[in-house]
Amino acid sequence: FHSGEREEKCLIEDVPSDTLVIGNYKVQQWDIRKQDFLESAPGLGMFVTVTTPSAEVLLKKLYGPQATFSFTSYISGEHVICLQSNSTSLVAFAGSKLRIHLDIRVGEHFLDEAIAQAKDKVNEVNFRMEHLIEQIQHISKEQNYEREREENFRKISEQTNSNILWWAIVQTLILISIGIWQIKSLKDFFIAKKLV
Repeated sequence: FHSGEREEKCLIEDVPSDTLVIGNYKVQQWDIRKQDFLESAPGLGMFVTVTTPSAEVLLKKLYGPQATFSFTSYISGEHVICLQSNSTSLVAFAGSKLRIHLDIRVGEHFLDEAIAQAKDKVNEVNFRMEHLIEQIQHISKEQNYEREREENFRKISEQTNSNILWWAIVQTLILISIGIWQIKSLKDFFIAKKLV
């Protein structure tokens, strides 16, 4: 994505509890002379801020133009990941554009192929089995988290439907009572004017 030099960009990532999140990014800066983005942005870093669903700051750190950051969520919900350059230009003069390549992986544990090849076949199979078990545990956590969210959604929907039903009943009672009142008022009016 593209960003202004002093602009903060935020992403929302829905993460289950006790889950590792790994983010990689690379920043390229616009070069006016070449009319293209430079491969690297020397001297330019990024402030990475991660906020939990309860608005608690989980990570706030300055990294270089290309870096990897990681954090582990301790509560489930929408975590906000914000990136902002450490440019010292004043807002009025910070007209340069940045291109940010961002890759976020949630709950993944990657195999290190060099370590796996260095071990013999039995250890390699054991290593891959442990990796698969970790992935199964992660999938199980995510399913439980989605189940919780669905249950909360269903409760809210049922409560809303119940409120709508009661509101319809109250409206009907109000309309009936206004109708009865109008009929009685008209009858009293006609009797008072001796039209009936």
